[in-house]
Amino acid sequence: MATNIFVNFTTNDLDRSKAFYEALGYTINPLFTDDNAACVVLSDTIYFMVQTREFYATFTDKEIIDPRTQAGASIALSEDSREGVDAIVARGLEAGGIEPRPAQDYGFMYSRDLEDPDGNNLSYLYMAPAAAEKGPEAYMAEQGAGAPAQA
Repeated sequence: MATNIFVNFTTNDLDRSKAFYEALGYTINPLFTDDNAACVVLSDTIYFMVQTREFYATFTDKEIIDPRTQAGASIALSEDSREGVDAIVARGLEAGGIEPRPAQDYGFMYSRDLEDPDGNNLSYLYMAPAAAEKGPEAYMAEQGAGAPAQA
């Protein structure tokens, strides 16, 4: 059986969050969505559980951060091409997200960050298949470039 991944984070406006993630091309699973949380389906095994801050607080005794000003996690999601990265970030920007820093191009990998309207960080990236298979240094050596810059 495959391992499912459920990434849980908070929102100040559940309806806005659902609309944002649907604009990125994801779907909402109505069986696990109510007034407290929405289940965003990224794939057959990956889900975001976007929860109101009050509901999220019922699962922890720790202080809940404000993702607009504090980093709790960065979620990295791969795309099939650089154009795929640019396309999903463009949809996110149109849907109310922000791009907190410029695109990063390491030669073997291209990535762009996108913050949802609540400040939760998503990193979309494309990595050359040969770099994923051989490692960045071997790939860059084959391309005639030096060692990749450290992220």
